[in-house]
Amino acid sequence: MSLPNGDPMLVTRVRPPGPPAATFVRRERLLRRLDTAASRPVTLVDGPAGAGKTLLVADWLAHGRLPGPAGWLTLEESDNQPGTFWAYVREALQGGVPGLPDEVGAPARAEHVEPSLLVRLAAWINDRPRPLVLVLDEFEHIDNPRLTGQLHDLVRHTAGRLRLVVVGRREPLLPLHRYRAAGELAELHAADLALSRAEAAALLERHGLHLDASTVDAVHRAVSGWAAGLRLLALAAHDAGDPEAYLGRIDAGHAALSDYLLAEVLRTQPAPTQDLLLRCSILGRVHPDLADALTGRRDGRRILERLHQENAFTEALSDDWYRMHPMFAGILRLHLRAAAPERVDELRVRAARWLADHGQRRAALEQAAEGGDWALAARLLVDGLALGELVAGHDATRLGALFSRMPPTERDPAAELVRAAVHLGREEPHDALRVLARVEPLLSRQRTALRLAAAFVRAEAGRLLGSAALAEQAARRAHELARETPAELLDEHPELLALVDAGLGSALLWQGRLDEARAALERAAQAPASPTTARLRHDALCRLALIDQLGGRSGRAEHRVREADEEADRSSLPPDSRTEVRDLVLAATALERDEPDEARRALHRTTARRTPERDPVVVLGAAVIGAELELSRGRPDAALRLLAETGERALAGRPSDWSRERLAVAVCAAQLAAGRPREALAALDGVPTRAPASLLVAARARLAAGQDEAGALDRLRALRDDPAVGSATRTRALLLLAQAGAGPDGPEGPDGPDGVALARALAVAEPERLRRPFRESAPWVRHQLRRRPQLALAHTWLPGDLRPAPPGPPPPAGTLPPAARPSPARPVRVAEPPAAAPPPPAEPLTERERDVLRHAARMLSTQEIAEALFLSPNTVKTHLKSINRKLLTANRREAVRTAARLRLLDGP
Repeated sequence: MSLPNGDPMLVTRVRPPGPPAATFVRRERLLRRLDTAASRPVTLVDGPAGAGKTLLVADWLAHGRLPGPAGWLTLEESDNQPGTFWAYVREALQGGVPGLPDEVGAPARAEHVEPSLLVRLAAWINDRPRPLVLVLDEFEHIDNPRLTGQLHDLVRHTAGRLRLVVVGRREPLLPLHRYRAAGELAELHAADLALSRAEAAALLERHGLHLDASTVDAVHRAVSGWAAGLRLLALAAHDAGDPEAYLGRIDAGHAALSDYLLAEVLRTQPAPTQDLLLRCSILGRVHPDLADALTGRRDGRRILERLHQENAFTEALSDDWYRMHPMFAGILRLHLRAAAPERVDELRVRAARWLADHGQRRAALEQAAEGGDWALAARLLVDGLALGELVAGHDATRLGALFSRMPPTERDPAAELVRAAVHLGREEPHDALRVLARVEPLLSRQRTALRLAAAFVRAEAGRLLGSAALAEQAARRAHELARETPAELLDEHPELLALVDAGLGSALLWQGRLDEARAALERAAQAPASPTTARLRHDALCRLALIDQLGGRSGRAEHRVREADEEADRSSLPPDSRTEVRDLVLAATALERDEPDEARRALHRTTARRTPERDPVVVLGAAVIGAELELSRGRPDAALRLLAETGERALAGRPSDWSRERLAVAVCAAQLAAGRPREALAALDGVPTRAPASLLVAARARLAAGQDEAGALDRLRALRDDPAVGSATRTRALLLLAQAGAGPDGPEGPDGPDGVALARALAVAEPERLRRPFRESAPWVRHQLRRRPQLALAHTWLPGDLRPAPPGPPPPAGTLPPAARPSPARPVRVAEPPAAAPPPPAEPLTERERDVLRHAARMLSTQEIAEALFLSPNTVKTHLKSINRKLLTANRREAVRTAARLRLLDGP
C-alpha cells in the first residue's frame, strides 16, 4: 500500500527510541536474557503499560549481542490491516537491514497483502548471510487473525533465519503453544520485567532521591517492581517538601496507583507545563513548534525536553518529535474534555493548520475532520490533488467513511467536490454530477486544483455511465489544467490523471472506438508505478487485453493478462479489487483454444464477484461468452435466451452502436448454429457491422443464406489479406473461403486449393492453439484431414476427434497374411542396443539441488521453483548451474533426463 504521503512519524516508528540518559538504568540481567533468546525464531516480551518493555528491547538493540542486523517497527491501531502492516514492516526492514530489493514489492491496499509478496520476502530473508532481527513493538494493537496468520507463515517459512521479537501488553494471536512445544519461543513476562530492589534503588537515585533502605523497600513493595509507577512516584516525591514522608503514604495497586500518580504529578507540575500537557494530549506525537502553536507561548521545546530528561510522560523521538505516554495522554484528554469540552475541537483545528503548513497533509486532514472543520479537511484533500484517493487510493474505504460524516450544510466548493467524489466511490455517478452542477458555476475564477478536481469528477462519472462524450471533454480539460499545476504535486498523486485516462479508455471501449481506447488505456497502464496507481495499471492492462481479444489476437491478450497479474502481485492487490475484465479475457481465450470447462470457470469468476450492472463491458462480454459456451454444447436456443435476457440488461440506459453490434452478431451466430440463416441475417438488420469479427459472421450468414455470395467472398478475402486482422479472424476467413470453394488465389498446390487453404489456416492458428475455428467447421475439417493425413500428423495439437486415427502397430509376423509378411530377401534393420547409462556424478547433489531438480522435472519456471522452495530466483539459477556442472549437462532439460536415468529424482 501507499504509506501516507509525508507521514510525519514514519521515521520515528521505524527507529527504536533512545532512553533518557539522566535517569535510565541499564538492566544487564535482562540484556543477557535477550542475548540468549535471540537464538530462537520468536521472542515474546509482554507486560503491562510502563513495565519498561520498549526501552529494554531498544537498549538491547544498542548494546546486546544480536545475531544479525535489526529492523524496528512501533505499531499503531491503524496498522491492524494486512496491507498497512506489511507496508510498514517493509519500511522497517529497509531502515535497519541493507539490501531489501524493490522486487519484493509493497501492498497497494490497506486491507490486503498478496501471498506472493510474503513468499518473496521469505526468499530474501532465507538468502541473507546472517539471520535478521525484526522487533514489533506495541503488538497489542494487532488482533487481526488473518494478519497474525501471515506473520506465523513468514516465521515458519524462514526456518529460523528471521528472529522475531514481539513486544506488547498481552500475548499475541500467534500459535505460541506450537512454538513452545518445538522449543522455538523465548519469553519475558511481567514478573521478569519487574524491577529488582537494587534496580529500584538505582532508579530512585537517578531521580535525585537518596532514601533509607526501609523507604526503598516500602516503595518497591508498593509498585511491585512496576517501572513507570516508580518513575512517576519519584517525580512526584522529588517536588514534595519531605520525600520520605510523601513516599511513606503510598500503598496502592497498579491501576489505582497509575491514576493517582498521573493526577498527583500533573498537579505538582508548573502551570505552563500542565497547560502544555493538557493541550497536547489531543495528539499522539508532538513537535515543540506544534506545542507552541497550541499554547500560544514559546516554551514548548524547553518543557518537552525537561519532561523527557526526567522521564515524565514523554519520550524523545527522531527529528525533534516527542511522544506522550499513551495512558497518561488518555487520562489528560479525559480531564480536558471534562473541564473544557469546547476547547478540544478548537485545539484540533489549530493543530491541523500547523500540520498543513508544515507539509503533513494526512495528519492535518485527520485533525481537521475530528475537529469538525470540514472545509479545511476538504481543501487539504483537493489542493493536494488527492481527490483520487477517495476512488482508487489504498485507504479509499476509510477516507470515504470519514467524509461521509461531513454534514450536508457544508457548501464550501472543496467540500462539494469531495462530496461528489464520495458519490463516485459508491458508484453513484448521477448524484456526483448533480453535486457538480451545483458547484461548477462557482469555480470559473477558483484555483487550478479545484477546477482540476471538477474535471476529474466529470471524467470518472463518464466512465461509470459509459459516456465517451462526457469522458472526452473532461479528460481534455484535465490534461489542460495539469499543465498549469506544479509538477511535484502531480508526481505526488499520479493516480489523478491515471484515473482520468482509464475512465476515458473505458468509455471509448464501450463506444467501440478501440484504437482511441487503446491509446488512453496505454497512458493509464504506463502511469508512474505507485501503490495508488496499482489497480489502475492492472485494470488498464486487462482492458488492453480485451481489445486484443476482440481483434482476434488471443496470444497477445494472454500476454497482457500475465503482465496485469504480475502488476497485481507486485502491488499485492486483493482478489476482490482486481478487475473482472481479466477473467472475461481468459474465458474468451480458453474458448478459442476449445477448452470449454476452463472458459466456464473463468466466466463464473467474472460474474460471481461483483454486481453485474457496474461495468457494461463486462455484462455484455459475459453474455456473449455465455452464449458461445451454450453453442459449444449444441444449445443455440439456450444461447439466444441468454442473449435476450442479459443483453437487454447490459444495454439498458447506456446503449452504443458497438454494444448493439456485438449483441446482434452473437444472435446471428446462434441462429446460424440453429440452422436458421434467414433469421441470422435478420438479426443484423439496421446494425452496422464494422469490427473484423462482425464482418466475418455477416459474410458467413450471407453465404449460408445464399445472398450476395460474391460480396461475402470479397469481404472474406479482404479479411484474410489484412495485416491488421488477428489470427482468429484470419483462420476463420481462410476456412470459410475453402468451404465456399474459393480457396487461395494463385497456383494450386499438390493437394488442391482446399488443402492449401486448410494448411494455411492451420499454420496461422498453431502458434496460439486456436482449435475452436476448426471445431466450428468440424465435418469439413474431418473430411479434409482424412484425405490429407500428413496434415493431421503435423498438427497433433488439434482435437483428437477431428483427426483420423493413426495406424496402429503391425500385428506379430505369424498373424500376417503371406502377402503382407516381409520378404526374407529384404534386409532387416537390427535394433540398436540401448544407450549406456550415464556415469554417476563425480560430486553428489545436495538435497536442496535435488529439490530444485524435482521441481524442474514438473516443468516449473525459475520463478515458480523459487516460490515453491521459498528461495530467490537468483539462488535457483545458482543451484541449476551447479547441477549442470555436476551432471555434465548443458541445460535443465538434459539435467532432468540424466537425473531420471540415475534415479536421482526418487524420493519425496
